[in-house]
Amino acid sequence: MRIAVLANLKINAPRWEGMSEDQWDDLDSPKTIDSIVAALQSGGHEAQFFEANILPPHNLIERLEAYQPDLCFNIAEGHFGNGREAQIPAVLEMLRLPYTGSQVLTLALALDKPLTKRVLLYHGLPTPEFQVFESADDPIDADLLGPNGELCFPLFVKPSREGTSMGVSTESVVRTVAELRDQVGRQIQLYNQPILVEHYIEGREVTVGMVGNMPPTAARRLSEHSVVQPVPDSLAMLAPLEVDLDAYQYAEGIYTNQLKTELTAETFQYLCPAPLSPELEQELYMLAAAVFRVTDCKDVARVDFRLDRHNHDKPYILEINPLPGLTPRFSDLCIQATGIGWTYERLINAIVAAAATRQELVSDS
Repeated sequence: MRIAVLANLKINAPRWEGMSEDQWDDLDSPKTIDSIVAALQSGGHEAQFFEANILPPHNLIERLEAYQPDLCFNIAEGHFGNGREAQIPAVLEMLRLPYTGSQVLTLALALDKPLTKRVLLYHGLPTPEFQVFESADDPIDADLLGPNGELCFPLFVKPSREGTSMGVSTESVVRTVAELRDQVGRQIQLYNQPILVEHYIEGREVTVGMVGNMPPTAARRLSEHSVVQPVPDSLAMLAPLEVDLDAYQYAEGIYTNQLKTELTAETFQYLCPAPLSPELEQELYMLAAAVFRVTDCKDVARVDFRLDRHNHDKPYILEINPLPGLTPRFSDLCIQATGIGWTYERLINAIVAAAATRQELVSDS
C-alpha cells in the first residue's frame, strides 16, 4: 500500500511569547517519523511523511490529493483547540481517505479527561472521584468529600486537556485547601483551561497497550459486563509496563512531565512485564479492553492505571490514550510490544494491518 504518515513535528510548531515550556511536549521528533517510515517500508509498503497542517507552507490537503495514499498512518496531535487531536481525522473523512487509529469522536473525547471519566463511571469502570474547576475559588463538590463532610486528601491536580503529563509535577499532589486553591489557580493561568482534581491513588503506576479491534459481539459483551468477560482474540494485549518510580526519588512517586520528556531510552527505568499476579494481570487486561470498547477506540490504544496500595492493589483507570507515543525503545507502547517479543517493525505493521482489515482495504504487501 501507499501510506501517508501524518504527524506534527515539534520543530514545526508555532511559538509565541509567554507560552508554557511544555506546550509542545506531546509532538514528535524527526527520529520517530523516520523510524515509522522505515518500519512501513520493511513491511513492503511505500511510505512518505507529511506535516499534518492544512495551512501554508504545509498544505496537507493539496499534498494528499497529489500523493493519493491508500491509507494514512495518523499520529497527528494538532496545535490548537479542545478537539485538536480530532482535526486531521475530520479532514481525512472529508477527503474520504482511510486512516489508522481511532476516529473523530473518540479522539475528541479522550483528550478531555473529565468527559472520559464520566463515560467510565457510567459504565461502572473504576476511576478516581473528581471535580472540574473553572476557577480557583469554585465551591467543593460532594464527590471530593468524605463521610464527615471534609475534603479527602491527598488530591491530584492536572489540566483537563493535555497529554504527556503536561502540568504534572510533584506539586500536583495537594494536601490542604490552600495548596489545592493555589495549584488550581496556577494551572488555570498557565494552561487556560478547566483543571481536573481527583482523589490521588497512592501506589504503583501500570500501563497496558493493545493492538487490534473487537468483533461486534465481543464488544457488546464487554460493554455490558466489562470486568468478567474474556478479552477477544482479535485484540492483542501487550505486556503490562510499570514505571519504576522508586528509581527517581525526586519524582516522589509521580510519573511527571519531567520524567516523560527528559529521560532517554538509556535512563528510563521500567519493569516490563510488570510484576503482577496472574489474576491482577487478567483484570487489567479486561479493564483495558472495556475502556477500549466504551470509548470506541480503533486499532491501537494504551490505558494507564494506578494500583491502590491501601486497598490490595485495586486498579483505578486514570485515562486512555488512543494516540500513544511510538518512539522506538522509549515510548511505553513500544516497550510493551518488545515485552511480548514483537519488534518495532511488527508493532507498526500490526497497527496498519488492524486498520486495513477493519476498513476492508486490499493490501499488495
